[in-house]
Amino acid sequence: MNTPRTDGASVRIGALVPLTRPGWTEAGRHLLAGLELAVSEVNEAGGIDGCPLELVVRDTAADPQRATAAVDELAGLGVAAVAGEYHSVVARAAAARADALGLPFLCSSAVLDALTEQPTQWVARLPPPQSRGWRLYADFLLGAGHSRIAVAAQPSVYWAAGTRVLRDHLASRGGTLVELDMSALTPAAVCDELVGHRATALLLLAGHPEPSVSIVRSVRRDQRLAEVLIGAPAGQPESAEWAALLGDDGAAVPFLRYLPERLTPLGTRVETALRERLAEAPSFVAFEGYDTIAVLADVLRSHGTDRARTAASWPRVAVDGTRGRIRFSRVPGISVWQWASAPVQVVDRDPAEPDRFRVLRSG
Repeated sequence: MNTPRTDGASVRIGALVPLTRPGWTEAGRHLLAGLELAVSEVNEAGGIDGCPLELVVRDTAADPQRATAAVDELAGLGVAAVAGEYHSVVARAAAARADALGLPFLCSSAVLDALTEQPTQWVARLPPPQSRGWRLYADFLLGAGHSRIAVAAQPSVYWAAGTRVLRDHLASRGGTLVELDMSALTPAAVCDELVGHRATALLLLAGHPEPSVSIVRSVRRDQRLAEVLIGAPAGQPESAEWAALLGDDGAAVPFLRYLPERLTPLGTRVETALRERLAEAPSFVAFEGYDTIAVLADVLRSHGTDRARTAASWPRVAVDGTRGRIRFSRVPGISVWQWASAPVQVVDRDPAEPDRFRVLRSG
């Protein structure tokens, strides 16, 4: 089925969002807030050719199999496209199924380079590839004087891919990386390993809140490691839960986020609306959700709801989003249509004011 059913009442978009554990539920809540805000604004402006836009939400709970089943269900429900997802391994499963079904999928917030095994016309992505962001993070570490890096890593395709990016980039510039296997080490044992390897930085390639929070507490309380930088490239410290659990210990932990130096005028307006909707400052994930719908609404207005026409339109997208002008292109080594100029920053929470973020590097 190439032309989705709308029953004459609405144009449906499927939304994949982690709303329950073990998914990162705070990211899911922000992603959904951005998606829902944009849908409400599209409908206030007349919808899609007079038909309301409807978001059909499915909770992935960070489970790839659950996401695959949701894509099947949404395809049967007649959605024009699928959007969303935060966790890379889940987005990869969703992308593979969408590609197999001939269903357009706009990935909102997952960065794994290999989102699909083979090049596909059906999938596009807003956030930058992991290799781009994590190389910028490695440059930040080297620029700050850290060349002996340890990673506390859990088994995962995503963490393993990040480790490879960091190791290769550091090695080409004289740095070294040692991997600490969190399936075999306690947080206290991590401290001993850091001392033994004389590492000056520890990166948390592990789940939030655990074991990341316990590792931070152990390192912060070990006098031998007073000068060790703790980093979290995947973005755990952006979470309000992180700040609530760790307090001052959660400050000065650099992470990646996908915001520009300045939001666009649209972004400034959307930030206010998102803050009201969330009752807290929106994370970059909320802006990604809003931009996802902004792109899809533009495509559906311009090219209709036929799935093949939607997929064929990715290279013609030119949409003013909250974080810049969005265009998709083919990027070497990336199998999906990619927003090549998506913004990237390395930031941390200011120790003097933990609710404020400091921009340490942009790229």
